[in-house]
Amino acid sequence: MPLVAGVDSSTQACKVVVRDADTGELVRQGRAAHPAGTEVDPAAWEAALTDALAQAGGLADVSALSVGGQQHGMVCLDDGGEVVRPALLWNDTRSADAAAALVDELGGGQAWADVVGVVPVASFTGAKLRWLADAEPGNADRTAAVCLPHDWLTWQLSGAVGLDSLVTDRSDASGTAYWSARTGEYRRDLLELALRGRSPRVPRVAGPAERVGMHGDVLLGPGAGDNAAAALGLGAGPGDVVVSIGTSGVATAVSDVPACDPSGAVAGFADATGRHLPLVCTLNAARVLDAAAAMLRVSLDELAELALSAPAGAGGLVLVPYLEGERTPDLPRATGSVHGLTLATSTPAHWARAAVEGLLCGLADGIDALVAQGAAVDRVLLVGGGARSRAVQQIAPAVLGRPVVVPEPGEAVADGAARQAAWVLTGDLPTWAAGGSRTVEAAPTPAVRERYAEVQDRTDR
Repeated sequence: MPLVAGVDSSTQACKVVVRDADTGELVRQGRAAHPAGTEVDPAAWEAALTDALAQAGGLADVSALSVGGQQHGMVCLDDGGEVVRPALLWNDTRSADAAAALVDELGGGQAWADVVGVVPVASFTGAKLRWLADAEPGNADRTAAVCLPHDWLTWQLSGAVGLDSLVTDRSDASGTAYWSARTGEYRRDLLELALRGRSPRVPRVAGPAERVGMHGDVLLGPGAGDNAAAALGLGAGPGDVVVSIGTSGVATAVSDVPACDPSGAVAGFADATGRHLPLVCTLNAARVLDAAAAMLRVSLDELAELALSAPAGAGGLVLVPYLEGERTPDLPRATGSVHGLTLATSTPAHWARAAVEGLLCGLADGIDALVAQGAAVDRVLLVGGGARSRAVQQIAPAVLGRPVVVPEPGEAVADGAARQAAWVLTGDLPTWAAGGSRTVEAAPTPAVRERYAEVQDRTDR
């Protein structure tokens, strides 16, 4: 019984699953926390991975491993392979002005969409590199190579010492703003534009099932960005949109054609199989629920019950939940806003309902944007920590206007990485049996979205 391991090195934690390569059966798993913040020493990821692997029983009987990881982060290495400065994570918005400048310098969103399928926002690696060049030119000068979080972890696992051995995959490379999912090539001119003429090494882009190294006797796969790994883990196909409610809110669709959205709302990412994964991402997702629960001094389960006890539309109370700025729409300095607060709506139940509906309305806008880029949407796969809320599950089909499938809680990113590892090991993408799931349907409530759209533009920008 060959075993494979999948890693999810996310913003908040490192999770490891060990599965049977033939059947996909879960054998064991482990988890270790990451430090809080939007700036992290990559050594913390390695320490968490070591801890999570130990909790998962180690790798002595494991044949192959792949790493899924948070996208976009900036890991800068010097000539000796040492980390130049703490990595900036995807949700660090200090690079907002840098992103706007890059868009202007190339001639606008259409120019970026045409050449790399994405329009820079604060999240993307290219924007962070421009920030580095302007704010820390000495560190920019020291940067001999730039890579992404999952690239760095795979490199550490391989024991390689040369910068030339850095490897990434299509899905993560497509989130840098200097690699094109359409052409499969780096745009070094855009890398140099970001770094104001500097030209560091970048990882080689490996094929979806390529063997990229060894960790002792364990084969290493190319890994993937977290959203692509999650889609792979869920077995998403055409007609499916994966909506993930975690630290970020993400809506992704599997497609055979690349997206080209000059507004930047839809990023033209690649998936982990050789296809495309148009994606919309919001900064404010599960933490909207956390914030509402903290404000009301209730648990998340109690928040869900409160929300379900209030009427659809929360009596006109609307929360636009830009609690940490926002990525889609691109409003990095926005704050949240509340509309329709009256004596009648000044209740915990109305507030809880408005929080859930505001979160879902932002994701519904994202699904509309995917449809506008040609994605077919027959059903929604709802995953992530926030998707465990009973209120989210029951209200989502009404707000999103489509059936919602709720898979059994699990580690979709780590499962996708494990599935890739099995592909690397056997040469065939495994068709593991899907886990249990349930479908939730509800009558659409278009008035909720109409009210949200009515007040959205009044948000503090």
